[in-house]
Amino acid sequence: MCGSMRIRCTSRWRTRRCWWTRRPRRWKGRTGREGWHPGVFVAKGKEHLLVTRNLVPGESVYGEKRISIEQPNADPSLPAEKVEYRVWNPFRSKLAAGILGGLDDIHIGPGKKVLYLGAASGTSVSHVADVVGPEGTVYAVEFSHRSGRDLVNMAKKRTNVIPIVEDARHPNKYRMLLSMVDVVFADVAQPDQARIVALNAHHFLKNGGHAVISIKASCIDSTAPAEVVFAAEVKKLQAESFKPREQLTLEPYESPSQVGD
Repeated sequence: MCGSMRIRCTSRWRTRRCWWTRRPRRWKGRTGREGWHPGVFVAKGKEHLLVTRNLVPGESVYGEKRISIEQPNADPSLPAEKVEYRVWNPFRSKLAAGILGGLDDIHIGPGKKVLYLGAASGTSVSHVADVVGPEGTVYAVEFSHRSGRDLVNMAKKRTNVIPIVEDARHPNKYRMLLSMVDVVFADVAQPDQARIVALNAHHFLKNGGHAVISIKASCIDSTAPAEVVFAAEVKKLQAESFKPREQLTLEPYESPSQVGD
């Protein structure tokens, strides 16, 4: 897709922040501080779209739209270069939904090493790979062999993705494939999610590292109110030495779900 859209780094474009709230907020872009979500951009046209710079130009992963624009070359003596971006759909990615919902910091950026638990077929993982770039690495863990095949195929072209088809409950099985990571992102949707995240963090997360966790209340306890489930999960994480910094709803993109850091 080629067009007249302007691409703006999110370091100069902020969404409204939403701290420890369960009330959905509309995305309202505004200028913010430098350094916010480096590697994530906003395409400005008839509508604002969240995008990542395509690590493999010319290739889509899940049928997402691509936007090509001309940008000035770093060398003024050379002609402008075409740069391609991929639209990041918040209805198919909890991480994108968290960004648009106002997550203050995803802690994922160029050059980072990320452990992604619950990688599925690689839809969100592919965007995380775009964000960390060729100098970063995404270790993508998925238990389902069916989804794992799609994940492996995606990683054939995005070589900064290491696909791991294993049960995240048993990190010892893949410990030889990982180095220490800067960030753990978890979207495993299991009743024992907090334990899974803690176990992997204790194995692989660097001192001073961060975890970003997506929690779907119905996958943990379908009989309890969502706010009760979220509060209980926070307590479990605190018992594992996590220090929650922020929490927000993923509505209207996911319901009832929350993401926290």
